[in-house]
Amino acid sequence: MRGLAAVGVSLFAGASKAFGIEPAFRLAVVPYRVPMVGWQGAPLRIAVLADLHACEPFMPPERVAEIVARTNALAPDLIVLPGDFAPGLRRIRPEEGRPEVWAAELARLRAPLGAHAVLGNHDWWEAGGPGPIRAALRWAGVRVYQNEAEPLHHGGQRFWLAGTDSAMARPLGGGRYAGADDLPRTLRAVTDDAPVILMAHEPELFRRVPCRVGLTISGHTHGGQVRIPVLGGPVAHLPEAGRYAHGHVTDRGRHLVVSGGLGFSVLPVRFGVPPEISLIEVTGTGAATA
Repeated sequence: MRGLAAVGVSLFAGASKAFGIEPAFRLAVVPYRVPMVGWQGAPLRIAVLADLHACEPFMPPERVAEIVARTNALAPDLIVLPGDFAPGLRRIRPEEGRPEVWAAELARLRAPLGAHAVLGNHDWWEAGGPGPIRAALRWAGVRVYQNEAEPLHHGGQRFWLAGTDSAMARPLGGGRYAGADDLPRTLRAVTDDAPVILMAHEPELFRRVPCRVGLTISGHTHGGQVRIPVLGGPVAHLPEAGRYAHGHVTDRGRHLVVSGGLGFSVLPVRFGVPPEISLIEVTGTGAATA
């Protein structure tokens, strides 16, 4: 009986953490340092807010406001939001999921180089389509990229920030999707040899990213959303989930950072992968790395 009671208490504690404490109260800041080829200016601090999935009661305006305040306190040079602002769950109070509600909180984001975004698959799957979400972000002062790139300057360094649209924009059935992404068009907008940082919601795009792009920033996977010791994360969006599900990946001089994100889809559960603000420091290759 004592053994059964202990198991019951453990299960209850785990469920409480997964359904309540971790999603609603924890907010980790996860640092990454990326030594990028061609970067010769001052280090660039990038705050990444991925997979907001704003809706009541799981990501209410008050929680978005807390995330914004925490981000501003980190004093980033640049803020990127790599998609999925729309809910990934059925809303209990649909009126609180309107784009203008959460956009009013995002309008308080502050960084010298501004806030920049691409859309994710859930933004495309909304009943009203991606248009209202794009409009809300733009109203909030967030630059939205649709297979575009623009030059920015920081600490004596010119660089390009680029963004592709979602690769899973239109479900075709059978686990197949028609993408709105156009990587070649995006990179044609880059007109010189300055370093390139790319926003792409789904990290599987990294397989096609050329060495010309030094850093790709993604979300989408929620870090697996549930990560059990030894077993790992049962939630996986990619065939390469073990490699691209979460964190910093390097390949042939290219870098990928997959943020664990802030909200959730499918189920309102996070366990072992707390909501995170990813904080990337881009440096030159001669700088010490961590």
